[in-house]
Amino acid sequence: MTTRNSSSPALTILAGRRAYQRIRERGLQPEDVHVIPGAAGGPKALGISGLDKAIFGHWLPQVQQVRSLIGASIGSWRFAAIASGDPVEQLNRLCELYTSQRFPKGVSMAEVTRRSVLFLEELLAGREDAILNHPDYRLSIVVVRSLGMLQHDTRGRLALGLMTAISANMVSRRHLGRFLERGIIHDPRSKTPLGDLIDFRSHQVPLNRDNLMPALLASAAIPMIMSGVPGIAGAPEGVYRDGGLLDYHLDLPYEQPGVVLYPHFTDRVVPGWFDKSMPWRRGDATRLQDVVLIAPSRDYLQTLPDRKLPDRKDFERYMGADDKRESVWRQAIAESDRLGDEFMELIEKGRIGEVVRPL
Repeated sequence: MTTRNSSSPALTILAGRRAYQRIRERGLQPEDVHVIPGAAGGPKALGISGLDKAIFGHWLPQVQQVRSLIGASIGSWRFAAIASGDPVEQLNRLCELYTSQRFPKGVSMAEVTRRSVLFLEELLAGREDAILNHPDYRLSIVVVRSLGMLQHDTRGRLALGLMTAISANMVSRRHLGRFLERGIIHDPRSKTPLGDLIDFRSHQVPLNRDNLMPALLASAAIPMIMSGVPGIAGAPEGVYRDGGLLDYHLDLPYEQPGVVLYPHFTDRVVPGWFDKSMPWRRGDATRLQDVVLIAPSRDYLQTLPDRKLPDRKDFERYMGADDKRESVWRQAIAESDRLGDEFMELIEKGRIGEVVRPL
């Protein structure tokens, strides 16, 4: 296990009100965890893969029990990979498949979609039954059903619809209900780990072999980047897109015993994708009171290439220099093992209650 300078921790650990009190009094054990959210964020997931491998590959398996995994976009892909076989092996595979993606300038939505289908097939094909019948994990995939002009994939109409939605969201987040409807495609063996969803019109659909891959594809279908998915088996008719549009960091009304363990890319909970540039839009403290958020520290980020986690803009930043981007991303992936090492060290030494701070 790597020994680090305590003055420069790799992790930031934050907890909501009830979770903070619980951890300060009793620490954190695998049996405390019943729900794990996975945020949207594209390649940022690669930058916390070492933390994921420690949590899902080593720590949680110490206590076998049913746990709900609820993810939007790359969060759902991470969790599908984890539930599809050996978590460490599949997370490594996810990282390599994502890192090796190369897109020419001006690539079409149809081509990005085609490559995304191939990505999912290479990662998960033949493993569908393992995901649907995992003894411990219950997967929920968050998507949105497009309304109004967001139903269209022609660039002009879609761009106009997005601009209108962004403007409406600036006035009030609730106005997004005119453009988007939340969908949750979930393992039917358990109810979703959520209370009443009253902020936006929402529907829930049982997860099965027919809709697993389309739901995963839809959950990551960023408008103007990928085509929408025209229909998910069992769901209301419509075009489905990235679940992060409404639930970027999954600020949802969780209902569960114990804590909600949240391996995250950042120390902030942003409600929706359109809220990224609005720092006053924060997660609801009442919804997050059982959340334990574990993220890379700001000091840790300063040690990485480019002083940040990999992100989608890197495809543009390194356009024509994919070898360099891949090298930078692989360095960030390798460094992320420090995050997992530090988490396990804090757990094993019973020190997590000393370092946790209020969320």
